[in-house]
Amino acid sequence: MQLSAPSRRALEPHGDYAALPAPGRNDWLANHPETGQSFADFVRSEPQRPDARRRKLYLQPLGSFTPGGSPPLERLQTFAAAFFTLEVTVLPALDIAASGVTARQNPFTHHRQLVTTDILTLLRRRLHPDAYAMLGITMEDLYTDPSWNFVFGQVSLRARVGVYSFARYDPRFYNEAVKDSGHLLLQRSCKVLAHEMTHMFGVQHCIYFHCLMNGSNHLAESDARPMHLCPVDLRKLQASIGFDVVVRYRRLLDFHLNAGFRDEAAWLTRRIALIAQSST
Repeated sequence: MQLSAPSRRALEPHGDYAALPAPGRNDWLANHPETGQSFADFVRSEPQRPDARRRKLYLQPLGSFTPGGSPPLERLQTFAAAFFTLEVTVLPALDIAASGVTARQNPFTHHRQLVTTDILTLLRRRLHPDAYAMLGITMEDLYTDPSWNFVFGQVSLRARVGVYSFARYDPRFYNEAVKDSGHLLLQRSCKVLAHEMTHMFGVQHCIYFHCLMNGSNHLAESDARPMHLCPVDLRKLQASIGFDVVVRYRRLLDFHLNAGFRDEAAWLTRRIALIAQSST
């Protein structure tokens, strides 16, 4: 695909991109060695991509998303639409009791948990013909197998469906008193939504820069990830979707300013200014 001059400059790895440091003992790369996925690797993998028929993203809430106790669905929709530059539809929430999804009580936390395999089966049956992908989102805790304590989520890349829980991204899950916990929950939820949906475009974990697509082994490592993509992964997503990078940055800047995500808004402001300066 032929890129415009501003888009080419936007994809150059200079300016505000920091290299990923050596991992600590408990970090993702110390426990899950990865060789990285270059842009050439990405192209050779021949990933699925949106086409004229399948070009929408769907968010399927599972259970309730109560005001003050969960990230606002309209915020998640606005963020996802800006991040992926695709139409995003939030479907009516599914009632868990009527869905046929297996549930249990976690023996340690005593929270109800839903089994991910049942949810993926449910999502595959409900995948719309015009959907590129569907992501189930829930405030319920999840598990994959009776022997597992919990999982944050699970995806089926081939089926283009996945499910992720925001429960453990909420400080209140751990009975922590955090000022403006709703703001933190929204930011964390946006991160995990974008990270996991980006995997559905064939983008693997990043080992090159501080990037949204860095793997994470614990909450502190997840919080350390920025909300933006490094130039390597941005190029992959752009090749798949075909957006104008600068237009996308401006849409994301509007979202971050409105959401009060000051650090990310400042990063985007600098990045847009650098691209504009380079064009003069």
